[in-house]
Amino acid sequence: MPATPDRPVLALPSSRHLLLAVAALSLIGVAIGGARAQDAAAPSAEPTPIYQPRAADLEPLASKGLMLDVVDTGKRLIAVGDRGHILASIDGQKWAQVTVPVRSALTAVRFVDAEHGWAVGHDAVVVATVDGGKTWQLQNFQPELEKPLLDIEFLDANTGFAVGGFGLVLRTEDGGGNWEPVSSPAFDTDELNLYSITRLADGDLLVTGEQGRLVLSSDRGRTWKRLKSPVNSTLFGAVAVPGGGALVCGLRGKAYLTRDVRAGAWRALDTGTSAAFYGCTALDRARIALVGDNGTIVIADPASLATRKLTGESGTAYSSATLWQSSLVVSGERGLQSLGRVR
Repeated sequence: MPATPDRPVLALPSSRHLLLAVAALSLIGVAIGGARAQDAAAPSAEPTPIYQPRAADLEPLASKGLMLDVVDTGKRLIAVGDRGHILASIDGQKWAQVTVPVRSALTAVRFVDAEHGWAVGHDAVVVATVDGGKTWQLQNFQPELEKPLLDIEFLDANTGFAVGGFGLVLRTEDGGGNWEPVSSPAFDTDELNLYSITRLADGDLLVTGEQGRLVLSSDRGRTWKRLKSPVNSTLFGAVAVPGGGALVCGLRGKAYLTRDVRAGAWRALDTGTSAAFYGCTALDRARIALVGDNGTIVIADPASLATRKLTGESGTAYSSATLWQSSLVVSGERGLQSLGRVR
């Protein structure tokens, strides 16, 4: 896939570039080639991929490096990030790295229960665990696509979807044993980057992306429909609102909430910032955390739309957040941090 002025393709992205890729400020993927070698001795044989997955290195300071997502599984925290790193913690302070069969940057992780989870990333990677994150198995690896996967969501232990760069959408019906591309005019026509996929309270699936792209499925991903968006700039994240609806967030401190995604009627939140939001997470029924550039953290009340800012680390970028034992744990450019109790 050729590079363009607004979508450069770099062979050796820095950690900062990887974070910006997920944040869509200019980069999307790693150009590792799509060529396949033919066996000269047996030209009719199946082609062999040039690039084979290699296990991630175990690094003592992995928790201080680029980490792109962190979730509460119900038993522990699991975080994913650069170089295929997956880390686990039971207190949000000390982190243990686990063995992972790939070293591609991992961008998102989701669990359907305390034991079953999936992580996605560059090279269209999907890895899965059935033991709460202690061990991980490779389910998908397609560097020839030159498209990263940027988010993943499951409806149950079998049916899941992953979305990513240049309109890439994958689906599984067997828990990830097989991943197949999803084709729909809602995704295919302009190949915009898709940054999040979220299951809403009513079971609908909401996808956000470039140029304010909003796409909804109300039939378990069989069909997809583009929605009217409240904004034409990139939306990086979405979160289901308790009681129905969704909140979406993105560039320039923009955040919008609706009680009925299908009907629209989005209301803008006064976030008090122009910093980009790279992720949003429901902490509980009364609080949603929006995190982003320059240490920005905003807590929003979905009922009143009231917002308040918390003090983060200036000069760094946060990509996701979760609540663990009343403390806010964030992932980002400088690793994993527990920021203390949230009022």
